[in-house]
Amino acid sequence: QVQLVESGGGLVQAGGSLRLSCAPSGLTFSRTTTAWFREAPGKERESVAAITATTWSGSSTYYADSVKGRFTISRDNTKNTLYLQMNSLKPEDTAVYYCAATLTDGNWRGRGYKYWGQGTQVTVSS
Repeated sequence: QVQLVESGGGLVQAGGSLRLSCAPSGLTFSRTTTAWFREAPGKERESVAAITATTWSGSSTYYADSVKGRFTISRDNTKNTLYLQMNSLKPEDTAVYYCAATLTDGNWRGRGYKYWGQGTQVTVSS
């Protein structure tokens, strides 16, 4: 049974940084597209960033416009762990952040991931 466990959330002041981690059990991240989503109170879950499976040419990353230049998605294949480095955080980044894995429909922004974590809360104070 595949499980994804996020960690690293917390409370930070605007302009600060946090790094989220996601570790799976029963799944090798390097072989699948993995992503971060977030869900703010009263809003729909939205895509934040994604990274494709590792191939001979490496992997590709994608970002939502709202986080480009501030967030970085990465993966340590030796640790089988996904990361989201979040810099220059804004109050509007406050949300529960979810890790997702194994894209089934080619749309990294969509909800077509087979596996989801339980989420970690990120709160940015102004």
